[in-house]
Amino acid sequence: MTEPKPFDTLADAAERYGRASLDNYAQVRNVAESVQAGFCRYLSGGEKVCVYLVPPEGAWSPQPYQSGAFSVSGTGFLPLDPISFGLAVRVSRTGDWLRLVLSCAKMGPEMEITIQNGGQFALTLPASPEQLQQLFDVLFGHLTAWFVQQADLYENGEYGGRSIGFDFLHSPNGDSVPVV
Repeated sequence: MTEPKPFDTLADAAERYGRASLDNYAQVRNVAESVQAGFCRYLSGGEKVCVYLVPPEGAWSPQPYQSGAFSVSGTGFLPLDPISFGLAVRVSRTGDWLRLVLSCAKMGPEMEITIQNGGQFALTLPASPEQLQQLFDVLFGHLTAWFVQQADLYENGEYGGRSIGFDFLHSPNGDSVPVV
């Protein structure tokens, strides 16, 4: 029996890495799509589309981006790293949206979700409806607390900082807007 050549050992390691990175992406995307659809139902009872998956940074508008909503989009070689995505969340009756950025890292049987400028939440995979409901409560609380804190600061004369933690966008008709 011949020993494997160094290239074969390297190729085997790279193939294992590739399988793991694809699994990581699939797991994160599954969680992201569940969060997008479920959080919209949580907020509006399913009456109107109010949450979209959007890129975690750069230009965005409230519309579905599919695979373009993930930080690994367009990277070529799929890295085995935590993956971020944005949630465009409708926050007003007049068409205001904000982008909430989440980062996901698979830690054994759990998906650790970090809210940018916020806390962390762990889901045991596959995520149960009860766990997702708890996550929606956390996301809702995070968003609501930010608005309440900012209004409280204003009323106390302590406002004016620019570290809002969210990207805002206004859509005059309240629905999705074309990409600019």
